[in-house]
Amino acid sequence: MDIALEIWDTFIGDPMYATLLPASLPSSVSFPGFTNAANSTLSFFGASQPFIYEPATKLIYLEPSKYAYMSAWPRNNIYRQFLSFFLIVWIFGFIVYFISATLSYIFIWDKTTVKHPKFLKNQISMEISQTMGSMPIMSLLTAPFLVAEVRGYAKLYDGFSEEPFPYYSILQFPLFIAFTDLCIYWIHRGLHHPLIYKTLHKPHHKWIMPSPYASHAFHPLDGWSQSVPYHVFPFIFPLQKFAYVLLFGFINLWTVLIHDGEYVANSPVVNGAACHTMHHLYFNYNYGQFTTLWDRLGGSYRQPNEELFRRETKMGEKEWKRQTKEMETILKDVEGEDDRKYLAEEETKKEL
Repeated sequence: MDIALEIWDTFIGDPMYATLLPASLPSSVSFPGFTNAANSTLSFFGASQPFIYEPATKLIYLEPSKYAYMSAWPRNNIYRQFLSFFLIVWIFGFIVYFISATLSYIFIWDKTTVKHPKFLKNQISMEISQTMGSMPIMSLLTAPFLVAEVRGYAKLYDGFSEEPFPYYSILQFPLFIAFTDLCIYWIHRGLHHPLIYKTLHKPHHKWIMPSPYASHAFHPLDGWSQSVPYHVFPFIFPLQKFAYVLLFGFINLWTVLIHDGEYVANSPVVNGAACHTMHHLYFNYNYGQFTTLWDRLGGSYRQPNEELFRRETKMGEKEWKRQTKEMETILKDVEGEDDRKYLAEEETKKEL
């Protein structure tokens, strides 16, 4: 993520930190908790050194402006890097979420879903509200991984000449998908354990018939835990820098796509929107993120109903009643009688 950080610093970070923390502070102003610690030796991350510009990649050269040398926190300051990554993940995560979810809502999502008996009153506004509350916390928890990466502890590389062996720059993509799919399957399945589910994962399962805006509507620890494999990967396996940025964007887009309710294909391999809808409806199936492999091996795969792939039956009352009856039976075992009463009350409010 050093490429993203360099772009941020060039256009936003340098002038911002030069203004907020100028290199020469008045004698009446001091930041003992920051300026002293900023130059301290850190056993894990290493000591801060005077800033000397080195491009994050050979493919892009961004000449630093005068502001790059005017802050008490130079670009390589660990506290500045942490704060910058927190803001980058939060701000740009929100932008990607809102644009992609809105485009999906306008052009893909079936609006008749709002008539489904399990679609809550004001659900979309609640999904957005939950996302807005969770994103800052998830960004805060993600920032340490990114700081460690830019400080040299990950196996990120730049050009093809640095790849570990020929064609690895191509193989890294299926390797990334395979590794993260395996890890997320077990993390997601673990989140359904009775001791964890009600506290962490249940907030996401409020959205039994999700809209694209439910894609990031998690309890912050739930959303963060399912993102950890993405950030652990470059500490275990080599990963090209631009590929990392590309995959980071793809992951956010994929999360929206599997909540868009458009069942374009009943693939036996890809864990698409249809498979994920089965998970939201019936809870204990289809935990995978990208493929159905681990669900099949783990005995948790459920093939999507054929009715979901025909327009005349997908949103039909008969299919809805069948979904609701089975879902409520499973819900009683998963969440208990109190939750069934809660959902019944929500449905009554919707009717009113």
